[in-house]
Amino acid sequence: MRTLLYSSYFRFSMEIQSNYSLQALNSFGLSVKAEYYCEVTSISEFKALMEEPRYSSLPKLVLGGGSNVLFIDDFHGLVIHNKIAGICIVEETETEVLITAGGGVNWHQFVMHCVEKNYCGIENLSLIPGNVGAAPIQNIGAYGVEVKDTFHQLTAIDLQDGSIHKFNNAECEFGYRDSIFKRGSKNKFIIVDVTFRLSKQAKLSISYGAIKEELNARGMEHPTIKNVSDAVIAIRQSKLPDPAVIGNAGSFFKNPEIASNLFDELKKNYPEIVGYKTENGKIKVAAGWLIEKCGWKGKRVGEVGMHAKQALVLVNYGKAKGEELIAHAQHVQESVREKFGIMLEMEVNIIS
Repeated sequence: MRTLLYSSYFRFSMEIQSNYSLQALNSFGLSVKAEYYCEVTSISEFKALMEEPRYSSLPKLVLGGGSNVLFIDDFHGLVIHNKIAGICIVEETETEVLITAGGGVNWHQFVMHCVEKNYCGIENLSLIPGNVGAAPIQNIGAYGVEVKDTFHQLTAIDLQDGSIHKFNNAECEFGYRDSIFKRGSKNKFIIVDVTFRLSKQAKLSISYGAIKEELNARGMEHPTIKNVSDAVIAIRQSKLPDPAVIGNAGSFFKNPEIASNLFDELKKNYPEIVGYKTENGKIKVAAGWLIEKCGWKGKRVGEVGMHAKQALVLVNYGKAKGEELIAHAQHVQESVREKFGIMLEMEVNIIS
């Protein structure tokens, strides 16, 4: 059923659909539905939606690219699809630029826009799925770079009262694949735009092993911003499955940070284990390596499994249900805990 929500004050109408299929809007390709569904393309539309009494008391879920969610069942409430678009420069000097993108802008397209303009800072985050609005929530990161490194501020709207809020870097309380929007402010806001501070001078981050190897293989002794982006894209395409081909949400688990004494003990039994010191004095180890050592890499159980090229990626081979995927992930967690004494933390947002 389709309902048109009219607003004479804001001069637009929005279509609200019921029993709406979300299969094409989640990268696992799960066959789930939303009780109500609406696309929002502006702050004005969102405010009008919040003022509509029929939907004000319903549970709400903001959906962007659908690349970091796992639905266990249909969503009984209102799914708001963030389609707020636009990219613009808000401030520019000889050395840097403040650039804002709408929350509904595809993240990779935004990165490509910046690479084409020779704006440096997010090229290592090329080809990460999802939209701009989700990037600070997750503090997405790859190859030695995180969103927090270039993040300036964001604009968000309170899902309860429609009030507008600005969050700066400190207020987002960024952590490893973490922010305030995954903790105290989880599911409380819709992020309408994000502003980044990027450099107009090439300050490349290429010390990460895989990037260095790829650039060397391409004979790039003095790489450009685009060279780094191309290298990252090639690495990701070689290791990670395309959600359009096989259902997945990218890395399903976080790389765990463990105490140094535990790492030393593991090193005795597994000399090949690699760890990196973090700012808090702990050691970060590769979740994919732990999972592979437990025999899960490439192992398929029914319609689910861990990917053959990257053990960190949980995949849906076509007909799995959400509860099957989460059950498989829990089996992997328990296996790693038993073998290594490490409890893996899920990176994906579970919607039950």
